[in-house]
Amino acid sequence: MINRLTGLAISGFDPVAYFTETKAMPGDGRYEAVQDGAIWRFRNEGNRAAFVSHPQVYGPQFGGYDPVDVARGKIVEGLPQIWMIHAQRLFLFSSDISRTAFAADPSGFLKAAQRQWPSLRESLSR
Repeated sequence: MINRLTGLAISGFDPVAYFTETKAMPGDGRYEAVQDGAIWRFRNEGNRAAFVSHPQVYGPQFGGYDPVDVARGKIVEGLPQIWMIHAQRLFLFSSDISRTAFAADPSGFLKAAQRQWPSLRESLSR
């Protein structure tokens, strides 16, 4: 999810901090990287370096869209404050209800979301 006005990914939150600090933390404009047309912000240079080396690990899955909705064939933005690490990957959710549903059956939602994601991603690029 890229903010169309600012160009910031995930509202400027540091994607690496979810792993290292185990909480959602805003990034700092002094530590930025551009990846796939988005500006990513980080809390420090170490987090920036980790992301630049492994964006597929630290970036939110399904482009930051809610995986429960993606599984249902819908595009709904995940919120940086409602998140989960599952199988060493970051997922953002649109609501606590969605996060709870995902937690109850992550493999089921992931299988369905992975089937839906290619066509949904293509529709976003149009």
